[in-house]
Amino acid sequence: MIDFSSDISNCITVMQNGGIILYPTDTIWGIGCDATNEEAVAKIFALKKRAEEKSMIILLAEDKDIIQYITQPDLAVIDYLQTVTKPTTVIYEGATGLAENVISSDGSVAIRITRDPFCRHLIKRFKKPVVSTSANVSGFPSPATFAAISDEIKNGVDYIVQHRQDDLLAAAPSAIIKWNKDATVTVLRS
Repeated sequence: MIDFSSDISNCITVMQNGGIILYPTDTIWGIGCDATNEEAVAKIFALKKRAEEKSMIILLAEDKDIIQYITQPDLAVIDYLQTVTKPTTVIYEGATGLAENVISSDGSVAIRITRDPFCRHLIKRFKKPVVSTSANVSGFPSPATFAAISDEIKNGVDYIVQHRQDDLLAAAPSAIIKWNKDATVTVLRS
């Protein structure tokens, strides 16, 4: 296994101080920060030139962590997520305990339980959810590899993770679903 402990330590220090990171996720490279820090989230919106009405995804390391950030979670979603093979982001109603600017105007939040070893270690050691939004300026294509990330994004973050920079396998964004009150699923992006 590749040792990414120094990357993890550097990311944690940056996020604890309200900074933003560029890091590999279970899907594409992402820009991240402490999902409970409103000022850090605002830095990402500014770097991406993204309208604040467009919410961002947060990553958690464990299924059980959902109950800390959703007021009335339907735990059947966990069973559903065990049946999917592609990383899947779920939009939940009743977000709580997060920065106001990661919560949609309707009170929902997009959460993905990551299976990626780097991300899981980062989140577990940080002990907070981490924002994950594509490493691109809004309106431009999401970069499939590290090499495709613009200098504007690279120069705008406080730390760039070294782990997986040389990975040339093109990555794709996650599927996105909305978990409805009646336990049905609405697919928003497959």
